[in-house]
Amino acid sequence: MNRREWLRTAAAGVGGLGTLAGSSHGLRAAESDKALISITLDLEMSRNFPTFETTHWDYEKGNLNAETKSYAVEAARRVKAAGGLLHFFCVGRVLEHESVEWLKEIVLAGHPVGNHTYDHVNVTATKPEDLQFRFKRSPWLLRGLSVPEAIRENIAITNTAMKTRLGISPAGFRTPGGFANGLHDHPTVRAMLRELGFGWVSSLYPPHPNTEPMQEPTAAVIDGIVAAQAKAQPFAYPDGLIEIPMSPISDIGAFRTGCWKLDWFLRAIRAGIEWAIEHKAVFDFLGHPSCLYVTDPEFKTIELICDLVRQAGDQAAIVDLGTIAKRVRSAS
Repeated sequence: MNRREWLRTAAAGVGGLGTLAGSSHGLRAAESDKALISITLDLEMSRNFPTFETTHWDYEKGNLNAETKSYAVEAARRVKAAGGLLHFFCVGRVLEHESVEWLKEIVLAGHPVGNHTYDHVNVTATKPEDLQFRFKRSPWLLRGLSVPEAIRENIAITNTAMKTRLGISPAGFRTPGGFANGLHDHPTVRAMLRELGFGWVSSLYPPHPNTEPMQEPTAAVIDGIVAAQAKAQPFAYPDGLIEIPMSPISDIGAFRTGCWKLDWFLRAIRAGIEWAIEHKAVFDFLGHPSCLYVTDPEFKTIELICDLVRQAGDQAAIVDLGTIAKRVRSAS
């Protein structure tokens, strides 16, 4: 099923009563005809935050600070209070911390947590030095593994860590970094993910306009970001693996690349979600607590998303990515 066919299917019906539906209502939401809005947060540290000079996180992606953990917990609480669920993706090294009670609290509240590899590795890498900063500086950590073997192990060990430390299996897989063409050009990576038990992946992040640092986005830039939403719609690859793209613009794209103000970011997020609601499409917000606790400490982005869905009534629902995958399968 291609993207155009999926959009035509998604736009064919009418709505009922307003809902903010999580995975507990997954089947109902998957079969309904409305905009599906997801809020996804990647549990990892981000370079350039809390200060632009901060770069050591490249080597400590899983060493979450207290502020990042607290932001994740509060974000989950707010979305749950609004009637929805947040979908997290966890770097496996997070699970080495002495305490993961904060993350268990998130899991017990019903929020799904997916696999984001153990060390935030590039799953399309072909050379050891392209895997991740940590392996480039310390290549002996690969222990003689080939690049494909190292990637597979990095994903598989995260599955084991989540089962051991949290008592859960991962809810889907998100690639570190987004790719303009998703995994279209990487059938061996798709096959590996399917062999490891994943039915869907979130890897595609479509190209979109941005601004020079600290420049307010023009109407043309916002329009370009909205136009890119059509390229961020879920679909199935020829082998059956489902792709659920990340919707632009991400917090990293706005606050690191563009050095935007929060109001500018909220304007772009509002425009993208309004497009998704109008077209009964999908919007997958991509955020990072390690960035947002600095740039949006009052949770204005998450509150905006919940408010827009609430105001849309029966035209939209907040769901996890697993629910979106169900709708793609049911429409196939």
